[in-house]
Amino acid sequence: MSDEAQADQFINGLNPDVFTLVNTGRPNTFADALNRAKGAEAGLLRQRRAQFVPAAAKAAENPQIALPPRFDAGSSSSGKRSGTNSSSSSSDFKQMQAGPQVGEYCNKCGGRHATEQCRGVSGLCRICNQPGHFARICPQRNSGNFQNSAAARTMPAPERSSVQSYQPQNPQQSRQGGSQTVSQPPKQQAKVFALTEEQAQAAPDDVISGNCYLCNFPAYVLIDTGASHTFISEHFVISHKLSAEPLSEIVSVSSPLGKGMLSITAVRNCVLQFEGHTIEIDCVVLGLSDFDCIVGIDMLTKYRATVDCFQKVVRFKPEKTDEWKFYGKGSRARIPLISAITMNNLLQKGAEGFFIYAIDTKKSSPNLVDIPVVCDFADVFPDEIPGLPPYREVDFSIELMPGTQPISKAPYRMAPIELKELKDQLEDLLTKGYIRPSVSPWGAPVLFVRKKDGSMRLCIDYRQLNKATVKNKYPLPRIYDLFDQLQGSTVYSKIDLRSGYHQLRVKDEDISKTAFRTRYGHYEFVVMPFGLTNAPAVFMSLMNRVFQRYLDDFVIVFIDDILIYSKNLNDHASHLRTVLQTLRNEKLYAKLSKCEF
Repeated sequence: MSDEAQADQFINGLNPDVFTLVNTGRPNTFADALNRAKGAEAGLLRQRRAQFVPAAAKAAENPQIALPPRFDAGSSSSGKRSGTNSSSSSSDFKQMQAGPQVGEYCNKCGGRHATEQCRGVSGLCRICNQPGHFARICPQRNSGNFQNSAAARTMPAPERSSVQSYQPQNPQQSRQGGSQTVSQPPKQQAKVFALTEEQAQAAPDDVISGNCYLCNFPAYVLIDTGASHTFISEHFVISHKLSAEPLSEIVSVSSPLGKGMLSITAVRNCVLQFEGHTIEIDCVVLGLSDFDCIVGIDMLTKYRATVDCFQKVVRFKPEKTDEWKFYGKGSRARIPLISAITMNNLLQKGAEGFFIYAIDTKKSSPNLVDIPVVCDFADVFPDEIPGLPPYREVDFSIELMPGTQPISKAPYRMAPIELKELKDQLEDLLTKGYIRPSVSPWGAPVLFVRKKDGSMRLCIDYRQLNKATVKNKYPLPRIYDLFDQLQGSTVYSKIDLRSGYHQLRVKDEDISKTAFRTRYGHYEFVVMPFGLTNAPAVFMSLMNRVFQRYLDDFVIVFIDDILIYSKNLNDHASHLRTVLQTLRNEKLYAKLSKCEF
């Protein structure tokens, strides 16, 4: 077995917590993997023990510090809080004084006390020191004596965590030094901001965060003046295949609430793009879940950044370069305006330009009688499609690969609420004539997908049928190519067809292939269903044939969406009337609530 294969086998057999730390850097040799695993294991042991050190232990070292209410404290805050001492806290304090010697730890919970004195062994509650229940359901847990003074705030205060750095222990030194060597406090300490994304969105006035590009990938970034290091998400590193280097020392991040993380790798020279400007940063890899990157005070200081908390603006002014600004989400700062001449000059130099069109999404549906031209075509905008569509020049067909046999799958299980919805939708489709009972040997299962408005869409799982279908090579246009035709136009209207796919028939010989199975029977589609592989291409072919004379003149078509564009209002009225008359002649129907005029 090669050295690299031996290292992989060793890493795959590690404890999950140790595996996460070692696998981030992915060592290539067995010796390197063994050394990293020992360092990571020592760090986890140190972190685990630090989480179980009672608050009274630090009060014993400094009697002047008031003992807080009983709770598991972290490494950075246990000696700095004040509160009302409880009887259980006093008893804990006495036990710590008379109990274990330095370096003695409990074999059950890892706390700094003798095993026989552990309340986990005796079954006593950690809060009231009484038997019969656990601390999480203690009646005194939410009493006034044990509440944090910050709990009354509407928005929870951001957690501040201590970051400790220490060298991985040499195996020989670890065996000689014993537990006393591991329990020595680190010499370096720092801070990291531990706010979650939900907290940031719930209180946008308290933090500065926003979107930018990190290593040429979109990233959600938090600006934290209280973090002494800059961190990058481990998921971001892995998903974008960034190169991580091993650190010379392990970085341990432990929270006052008992949470903790370790890091042994970093990404060097990450390019962070702010408002068109770039800076290079070194990031410590950490298991962040809510942010892709946390920019700490080390990088803010390096690039001489000043933070305006009220405006939520960060000003960067590095040496020998111009100043630029980063606007966080919800920034109160006014966006600077430029003239049309400046805009043209910037576009000629290659700057990116974006066209922004704001609409009121809560606006009610337009009234047909109030829209000029459109009011003359009320039959094109019915509430329901009147009957089955006519036979057209283009009908939907399903061409199978040679030798394909009928495919049939058992129905999926559904919840009672889904079964009720399925029954209602089947009755509606039968009433409209879109489906009919079937005896076909084909059969696909059905499932529901929830829409944005909360309703459920009935979907047929045609994946097996799609694999056996010959793919239609009809090309779908690219959106950017379509938009090139809009140059010089100023007036627009958009028409969206109502259930566009259901306005195209399936060829009679292919109807049996669309069959699907449900608890309430076996059915097949007469009109083109959603979910078939060639459906977009076939419908695009139909629309191109219908509007062939007007394409790239004043009409753009993309599947079931129609865009009418003109240079002035008079021309637009004529163009809109032409399109609506074409829809009437072809018996194609639109949905007024999705149209814009």
